[in-house]
Amino acid sequence: MHRYDIERYLNVRSAGGADLGPSGRLSFLLDTTGTGQVWSLDEPLGWPEQHTFFEESVSFVDSSPERAEAVFGMDEGGNERAQLYRLNYESGEIVDLTNRPEAKHRWGGWDGEGDRFAFASNRRDQSVFDVYVQERDATSDEAELVYEGDGWLSVAGWSPSDDRLIVHEAYSSFDHDVYTLDVASGTVTHHTPHEGDVRYASPEWGPDGESLYLVTDRDSDTLRLERLHLETGDFSLVASGAGRRATDDDDEDDSPVKPGGDDGWNVDGVAVHEESRRVVYSRNVDGYTEITVGELVEPDRIDPFPAPDLPEGVAGGVSFGPEGDRFAITAAGSAHNPNVYVVDAKTGETERWTAASTAGIPPNTFVDPELVHYPTFDGREIPAFFSVPETDPPEGGYPVVVDIHGGPESQRRPSFASVKQYLLNNGYAVFEPNVRGSSGYGKAYSALDDVENRMDSVADVRTGVEWLHDHPEVDPDRVVAMGGSYGGFMVLAALTEFPELWAAGVDIVGIANFVSFLENTGDWRRELREAEYGSLEEDREFLQSISPINNIEAIESPLFVLHGANDPRVPVGEAEQIVEEAREQGVAVRKLIFDDEGHGFAKLENRIEAYRAIVDFLAEYV
Repeated sequence: MHRYDIERYLNVRSAGGADLGPSGRLSFLLDTTGTGQVWSLDEPLGWPEQHTFFEESVSFVDSSPERAEAVFGMDEGGNERAQLYRLNYESGEIVDLTNRPEAKHRWGGWDGEGDRFAFASNRRDQSVFDVYVQERDATSDEAELVYEGDGWLSVAGWSPSDDRLIVHEAYSSFDHDVYTLDVASGTVTHHTPHEGDVRYASPEWGPDGESLYLVTDRDSDTLRLERLHLETGDFSLVASGAGRRATDDDDEDDSPVKPGGDDGWNVDGVAVHEESRRVVYSRNVDGYTEITVGELVEPDRIDPFPAPDLPEGVAGGVSFGPEGDRFAITAAGSAHNPNVYVVDAKTGETERWTAASTAGIPPNTFVDPELVHYPTFDGREIPAFFSVPETDPPEGGYPVVVDIHGGPESQRRPSFASVKQYLLNNGYAVFEPNVRGSSGYGKAYSALDDVENRMDSVADVRTGVEWLHDHPEVDPDRVVAMGGSYGGFMVLAALTEFPELWAAGVDIVGIANFVSFLENTGDWRRELREAEYGSLEEDREFLQSISPINNIEAIESPLFVLHGANDPRVPVGEAEQIVEEAREQGVAVRKLIFDDEGHGFAKLENRIEAYRAIVDFLAEYV
């Protein structure tokens, strides 16, 4: 098999974030130039037109319902302080709508006529978000503050009559509230009073404006699709996550308990087209997306249509066309780079519209993973994706990269990852565990690593490596820990808690010290993160005890630390301190800081430099 270098794989392109506009134009984000920019198509697999030409990545695009224009978002240098811009498709003119570079702006959608838009912003106070409404041709100073918030607010769309907005508030990743806001009076109505942690996510207006459709775990361990009647406050079940993905182990009935239990799987999102009453919702079944399309024939009943024919993997980002007769969706698989598909809602007929390049690498060389479940220290089973090269293993076995996701309320899913495909093409196996604390398997599983149970998730990594040791095709002396963000903490914790297991570690924008991380993270994030990790006021001693920086004397393996200087989530000081302390212990350490990046590496030239350096590091030490 021909081997391609890392730069080739990093040039595999992604198309997504699609929006179907009023003239049939499909707008989407494509990273052909090295960062995601706004492009459009008028027909499937046609020659796309590029509309934005920035060095920075565009984060979203949303077409006006009536005019040949769209709003898009973009930050600077990865600082996550997104500004909003209006793009005129005909003239190419781009207007800065917000022009408040010190503030974050979270898009809330156009009204029905495209005359106004809503957004949430922390302009008034960096630690909280307010709700604003702005005329499409107004300047930043003319935006009207319609509601002052006191937390992490976002806006989820205008009512069918354009007089109300859905306002969503997050206290933590697993505790939310939903409100409606009367735009004229500024009156807010709270619809989801509750005790304990309850998720209310993906809220959508019902066709009559009298109900909301959303996903919630208020009465279950996993998310279900429910309807909330706004006047009465009553909830009714529309669809659950019942059912499971078939596996080769279906004939075995004596295995340990797996996540995704009696309540089934998460319904993780819903889209409703108000006029046609068409609905699309998705279930996350052991990481794989299952799409259901149908029509609301009654308020609580969806009659299904044929399912679309999409690549097996992960799909989302539904955008209905103006008539509701079709929708755009982004889909990807482990062996399929992301592309946009347009689906006939009623027949399920599916067409791929974009042709994101695979950089000349034959798609049939991309490798699909095996979904596995391995036993951990307390009898639970941990889901993971295990991929091995298509070439025969060397005499001692494959080296393995244990790639640990961030979050921690995230999930490794079977979507395309160019770095993973490079590793597989170059003789590395890749192991991706969804340790306790991961999302996708119910709130009980996600809570298993909260605060004082934090290190149990690190123990799940240890048992995963021990599971790998039982595979003859794996070289137990060449196992690498790699991860980003919270996954970077997991790398550092694994290297310091179980140093005998590792040949090397790669920490990308990771947390080294929970105390300094919480003290220095963005004001708007601190309360959300304390809900997961523990508070500085009440849990400081515990946070110190689990911080890898305070156990650095145990580390034995070579370490590579990479970070962005503008990171607003995990400040770059986390990288500086772990590198300094590790070097004092005599550990072989490399450091790479990018001055024009934030929480991750958005620019192609930086990704190439970063991962080429990682490849060289692995070649030397593994």
